[in-house]
Amino acid sequence: MSNTPRLGLPLLQAAQAQKHVTVNDALVRIDGAAQMVLLSVDQNTPPGLASDGDCYGVAAGGVNEWAGRDGQIAVRSNGGWVFLAPQRGWRARIADREAEAVYDGAAWVNGVVAMSANNAATVHEVVEIDHVLGAGPTSNVVGALPASTVVLGVTGRVTSAITGTLTGWRIGVAGSDNRYGSGLGLAQGTWLRGLTASPQSYYAATDLLLTGEGGDFAGGTIRLAVHLWRLNLPG
Repeated sequence: MSNTPRLGLPLLQAAQAQKHVTVNDALVRIDGAAQMVLLSVDQNTPPGLASDGDCYGVAAGGVNEWAGRDGQIAVRSNGGWVFLAPQRGWRARIADREAEAVYDGAAWVNGVVAMSANNAATVHEVVEIDHVLGAGPTSNVVGALPASTVVLGVTGRVTSAITGTLTGWRIGVAGSDNRYGSGLGLAQGTWLRGLTASPQSYYAATDLLLTGEGGDFAGGTIRLAVHLWRLNLPG
């Protein structure tokens, strides 16, 4: 056997010359796999600028130095690339998605908490939105609650002070405009943590509704985060 079975690390051979080359190659692979952070899993072309230690999941149709490496992990090393073949169940942080992901044997799936033998998965996601308020008594965050999800709650923070004639505000959905909070403050830094009393299913994309209390909105910015479960189908 010339390579280890899981990470494909090169093994030293008896009386091998230049042993440091083989050892250093193995260390580069371990360094890429440990506490794995993939800068992207959606690129099939090597980046023009990369630093040693940068890791990518090679997307379908790899070209140039990534040709024939679809699905593998490319680790930048000494101006070139070394490659690892991910195995089902590996976990990584996907930097450009800002998400933790699990490799299901074919693709990296964000937010997996549990997965079946045929890749049915329970997925936890946090969807973050910076919402700029316009003038008026209400403000809709269009499609903030995704379709076919169970929403556990909504958190948020005022990132730019809310202005207008209002004295406070509430947040919810049409027909329940305070589901995720009411009597909320206007100052920069004010926060909200609105838990759904019973986990709420949304079968169609649904707007979050912000309503002024005691007056109208004139401006301001709110950063909202929707905390949800999604159920992925089996293969």
